[in-house]
Amino acid sequence: MNKKDAGDRIKAFMMTNQLASEDLQKIAATFAVDLGHLPASTQALQDTYYPQFDAAVRVEAALMSKHYETFYCLEKSIRALVDESFQATEGSAWWTSSRVPQNVQSEVASRIRKEEDSAVTSRSESELDYTTFGELAVIITANWDIFGGLFSSRKAVEKVMASLNLLRGPIAHCSPLADDEIQRLHLTVRDWFRLME
Repeated sequence: MNKKDAGDRIKAFMMTNQLASEDLQKIAATFAVDLGHLPASTQALQDTYYPQFDAAVRVEAALMSKHYETFYCLEKSIRALVDESFQATEGSAWWTSSRVPQNVQSEVASRIRKEEDSAVTSRSESELDYTTFGELAVIITANWDIFGGLFSSRKAVEKVMASLNLLRGPIAHCSPLADDEIQRLHLTVRDWFRLME
C-alpha cells in the first residue's frame, strides 16, 4: 500500500468517525440521553465542592446513584400508571373524587402548603407528585376495582410495594445498600413487573 492509499484510508476512517459522532449527538439530543461518547463536562459547583468530600463517600455516592436511578424510574412509572388508570375511568378531576382516601388528600394538601410557605419552586402541578411511595400503595389498593385488572394479586401488590418502600429508605436518605439489599431491590423490581404480566 502506498502513502497516498494509506492517507486516503485514514481520511475515510476519520470522516466516518466524525459522521458517526454527529449521528450519536443527534440521537442523544433527540432522546435526551448521555451516550457517553463525548468527554464529560463538569460543572463549576461540582468542581468547587465535590473534591472536598471524602473520596470514600464519593465512591459510595457513585455506587448508590444507579440504585437511585432505578427507583426514580420505577416510582415515576407507578405514578404515571396511577394517573393514566384514573384518567381513563374517572376523568381529569380524579384527585378530588372519593377515589383518593381523605387522609392522603389532607397530607398532600399539607405538603403543598408547606412548600408554598417556604417560597421554593413548586415541584409539580399534580397532587399525585406530592404523595409518598407508601401513599401510592394505599391509593392502588383502595381502588382495586380499577387496578385489579392490571395486576395478578392484590396481596402480592401490597407485599411488593411494602418491600419497595423499605428498600427506598436507604436510597432516599443517603445510606448505602448492603449487597443482599441490592439483590433484593433487583428481585423486587422484577417482581413488580411480573405482577403486571
